[in-house]
Amino acid sequence: MNRIIFSGALALALTAPAIFAQPKPKSQAELDALKAMYAAQTADARIAACENVLEKFKDSDFKATALYFEALSYEQKGDYANTVVFGERTLEADPKHYEAMLMLASDIAQHTKEFDLDREQKLAQVEKYANTALELLKDAPKPNNQLTDEQWAGAKKDFAAQAHAALAMGAMARKKYDVAESEFKTAISSTDKPDPGYIVRLGRVYSEEGKYDDAIAQYDKVMAMQEINPAFRQVAQAERVRTIQKKNAANPGAPAASGAPGTPPAAAPPAKPDAPKPNGPQQ
Repeated sequence: MNRIIFSGALALALTAPAIFAQPKPKSQAELDALKAMYAAQTADARIAACENVLEKFKDSDFKATALYFEALSYEQKGDYANTVVFGERTLEADPKHYEAMLMLASDIAQHTKEFDLDREQKLAQVEKYANTALELLKDAPKPNNQLTDEQWAGAKKDFAAQAHAALAMGAMARKKYDVAESEFKTAISSTDKPDPGYIVRLGRVYSEEGKYDDAIAQYDKVMAMQEINPAFRQVAQAERVRTIQKKNAANPGAPAASGAPGTPPAAAPPAKPDAPKPNGPQQ
């Protein structure tokens, strides 16, 4: 589930103060500022609304929420540095903010490369954030009484999937593909509606392990999904072609694998030249 959408769902009670659980806005002005923050339609508008809350209501009980929303907005903009800054500030305000932990674990894992000098330090952070979030989720209370038990159980599954996916990406950075495979499988199986991104990444893990047919099967799953972002389908198709090429290169004596979308057919052999005619009188 989109983090912005879910976090907004948790705060629906802002529009009904009479049933709003603790904490509560301390004034009508703070309530209006919070409503504007949740209602913002773009990342830049949301950042401005968050800053408005943080600057005008310094003692707000919603400080961690405003910081988290600002971190999410920077994540939406692709601003990794500020995502981390505001994610960490969220945890300073609320050390048990598991949503911020999951966001940080995922983003740091995705931005950690094999040859980074601080790779192990970053991956230790990923493991700490993901594992702490998993522990907190076990007994996490429902954040909004308007959520049904079924909705909250589903949300917790999605959160757990995010944690396992982050651990899997960290394992990929270490080239521990067996660990990555296990964690991605857990992420996919732990939620009712798996993120297609997890399935594509599991395919990449299989490809790195030389399990080419398993990889192709994952890409086929994504390409067959309905109502997903077309970008996932395009990535799956490109990865499928690349995996088939790797499979063919690894088995040069075997018949070429077929069925790769966008793969040109094998060129036909050149036609043999006509046999020379015997010398003789020209007609």
